[in-house]
Amino acid sequence: MQVDVDLGSLRFSEGGHILVKRALRKTGAGQAIRVAGTSSELEIDLRAWCRDQGHTFKIDSSSGKQRTHALLVNGGAETNRWAGAQRAGGADPRQGDAVVSQPPRRWGLAARGAIVEAGTPEFDFLLVHKAEVWADDAARLYAQAVAAQWDPASAIPWDTPFRLDDDLEDAVVQIMTYLIENETAALIVPSRFIAQLHPHFREVMQLLAIQAADEARHMEVFTRRGLLKRDRLGFSTVGGQASLKTLIDEPDFAIASFLLSTLGEGTFLSLLWFIEQYAPDPVTAAVAKLSAQDEARHVAFSVAHLTQHLNSDSSLRPHLAGAVRRRNDVLRQTAGLNAEVFDALVLIAAGSWEPADLREGHRRVMQLTQEMNEGRQKRLRRLGFTESDATELSGLHTRNFM
Repeated sequence: MQVDVDLGSLRFSEGGHILVKRALRKTGAGQAIRVAGTSSELEIDLRAWCRDQGHTFKIDSSSGKQRTHALLVNGGAETNRWAGAQRAGGADPRQGDAVVSQPPRRWGLAARGAIVEAGTPEFDFLLVHKAEVWADDAARLYAQAVAAQWDPASAIPWDTPFRLDDDLEDAVVQIMTYLIENETAALIVPSRFIAQLHPHFREVMQLLAIQAADEARHMEVFTRRGLLKRDRLGFSTVGGQASLKTLIDEPDFAIASFLLSTLGEGTFLSLLWFIEQYAPDPVTAAVAKLSAQDEARHVAFSVAHLTQHLNSDSSLRPHLAGAVRRRNDVLRQTAGLNAEVFDALVLIAAGSWEPADLREGHRRVMQLTQEMNEGRQKRLRRLGFTESDATELSGLHTRNFM
């Protein structure tokens, strides 16, 4: 059956080609469509387009001076520009075959589920193995993260009046200074891996991006709280910087996620809840609470994707353990947690300068470190480490918490 397409005065470049393509979709290879129109450029445009698309073209002998009639024969998929094209998986991750195990680098920036033309350039993505990066929970965690975003300007009660003893305010400033430093590292690490990740794993890419945005927001609120009553921040130590540098320098995605999120941010969760519990003012309590809620998602993704990675490749486990031991060796000669930060935590937990209160504050900080240790061991066991290995590795975790 021949299909007729009458373009009238519509020029091919104005949208006439869309009508022609629509007609061709109704025909099979070797079948013809008849195109008519009054545009003076129609014959030239049709001829060039058919040559590019792989269709046979000829002018109908009945064409008149005022009207072009042409016959197009569908060249079929084998001769058009989409010959050799490949569908880049499926769009819906709930379908078992949607996310492929190793997407080709030539899929590039194409949306998952799109048809990728043959001959597209290869991109230098380093993270192209699903087992290394994927978590079935990624889409859910991303949706949760989007819904839980908060505005620093309105979510924190910045205008609430309060006044602290000068030494207590200095303690809060020192804690905020320490938190800013650590959150800066926690922003840099996922940001670096986003650029290495194949876009086929878009849910993971989106989740890492929003994780970086979370950390940027934390840096903002910790800085604002630190300068709320002061014009300068506190101290940054060599030991603290050295500890964080080991995270930033780690080139492997799985190991970096393990050290930063499973161990570091997991430990930090306990710290933030501690600060929220003993905060001497409502602003400090609010920035700690909201930041902890964000950090919980970061830890959840790290544990989820490492669990799946280990399920498919148990040989990763000794590499994770080795990374903890190497990091401990590198940091063995450093001082660990900033002494000013430790004392600041004792002071806010004490709430006063009374000796009995300071003793209680110290006990609470020691209890915090024990809770941190227990939390690390629990996450390590969830990743399949034995109880003895979990105990050892948790004990080797940096004294700088992150």
